[in-house]
Amino acid sequence: MESAITVQNLTKHFGDVTAVDHINFSVKKGEIFGFLGPNGAGKTTTIRILTGLLKPDGGTASIIGYDVLRNPIEAKQCIGVVPEVSNAYIDLSAWENLILIGRLYGVSSHKLKENTTKLLKDFGLYEVKDKLVRGFSKGMKQKLLLCMALVNDPEVLFLDEPTSGLDVESTRLLREKITQYNRDGKTVFLSTHNMEEANQLCHRIAIINHGKIAAIDTPENLRAQSMELQYIEVLFDKQVNIQEISKNPNISKASFAGNRIRVYTANPSAVIEFLVEFAKQKRLHILSLNTMMPSLEDVFIKLIKEKEVMPV
Repeated sequence: MESAITVQNLTKHFGDVTAVDHINFSVKKGEIFGFLGPNGAGKTTTIRILTGLLKPDGGTASIIGYDVLRNPIEAKQCIGVVPEVSNAYIDLSAWENLILIGRLYGVSSHKLKENTTKLLKDFGLYEVKDKLVRGFSKGMKQKLLLCMALVNDPEVLFLDEPTSGLDVESTRLLREKITQYNRDGKTVFLSTHNMEEANQLCHRIAIINHGKIAAIDTPENLRAQSMELQYIEVLFDKQVNIQEISKNPNISKASFAGNRIRVYTANPSAVIEFLVEFAKQKRLHILSLNTMMPSLEDVFIKLIKEKEVMPV
């Protein structure tokens, strides 16, 4: 499948700090690609390079085949951006903000009015289109930012923490709109701290830490590669000695989770057999028993820790 974004050996230094360290990845056309990492990992720096706000110190990056350094205007015409910090003009109305952005992108007057009207209606902002953005709530501003990013009908949409600090209703609406935009065949590059958001939306995920890519794969495959993080939760009808359970060689760790016992294992079938036999020997009844797959958050923390302890 053709690539929407291609990054090769991309590098960026700030003084003695290497913010982005020779990273490589590609994003397929029509994909929602998640970019995850802790604070200071290099996420926002990478987005700023890809969107033409920063020049890399090494390597190359291209958007829809246009090199971001050699063909910056063509590359920028293909993209829409929702930055981490709002760039809406607070002394302009919602309508004026969209018209301004559309004109900067060179959208024709007729198409611009059509796109602006549709976007404001889709995001529930049409009734307040003539009000100054200064009086907008955080959720309204974030919806407006997404409208501004979409007004030129871009091929690739960059989102930097788009739902950060939003209420549940606004978050759900933005996620629905992102998914809808992607269904129309467009590509989304999503930088987020929210594991559940990445799990729900993304086809593939890259995890970055200290400027290096720790892993790239689908959420399902990332979880499958960390099967030792899966666990079983069991509830007995009486209290038990957790130390006796911990001795089983197939159990890597056992702990209490409320009144349940949570045991981590890479071999759940063997541990389930052991727990059933343990209950018989101790004359206990198993009230509930659930096998839980590792969450994306579990995998993320594991990968970040692994990369931090690796020798340089």
